[in-house]
Amino acid sequence: MTLHLISHNLCPYVQRAVISLTEKDVPFERTMIDLANKPDWFNAISPLGKTPVLKTEDTAIFESSVILEYLEETQPNPLHPSDPLKRAQNRAWMEFGTAILNDIAGFYSAKDAGNFAAKTKNLSDKFARLETELGDGPFFNGTEFTLVDTVFGPVFRYFDVFDQIKDFSILADKPKVQAWRKALANHPSVITAVDPDYNALLLAFLKKRDAHLSRLIAA
Repeated sequence: MTLHLISHNLCPYVQRAVISLTEKDVPFERTMIDLANKPDWFNAISPLGKTPVLKTEDTAIFESSVILEYLEETQPNPLHPSDPLKRAQNRAWMEFGTAILNDIAGFYSAKDAGNFAAKTKNLSDKFARLETELGDGPFFNGTEFTLVDTVFGPVFRYFDVFDQIKDFSILADKPKVQAWRKALANHPSVITAVDPDYNALLLAFLKKRDAHLSRLIAA
């Protein structure tokens, strides 16, 4: 059975699926679509109109968290801990990562300086909470790369572009978070989850938005 991943080149949720498939050494095909001009065939298999969608031979699976769990149940090289309690804790921190992605969207979409400052603080506070949870690393669970790392690789990738614009100090004074970010940035499956022009594409996307961050880029 060949797996087929329907993707968008900037979608962090797609990156989760790619990282998982790569870690599991599972071959797959990948098709990029334009979410601003969705083809009819995509709308037919994606009830929410979002990427990723994972197609098996005759079934389409949507929503990244469901895709990750399906891959855990059907493919080799598990990325969840074997202990049920630890696995539940990891799932909870994966949801925390999704909340951070929502805050990142609010950060780059904020219309004015006041709202932008509030979104910046929200992000800083969430990473401060994460700082208290991290151990010695290099990954969330120590030496074992898990699905929590799969979720946070795309989170930290945003900051590679944000740092080009300005030092927003969101990750400042958080040494464990910064060490984790570096470890994920150097991890092969995280590196190859996007095309080489990802940063340029993300910067172009941010420039086009009618938002406070867009004006900072223009300045």
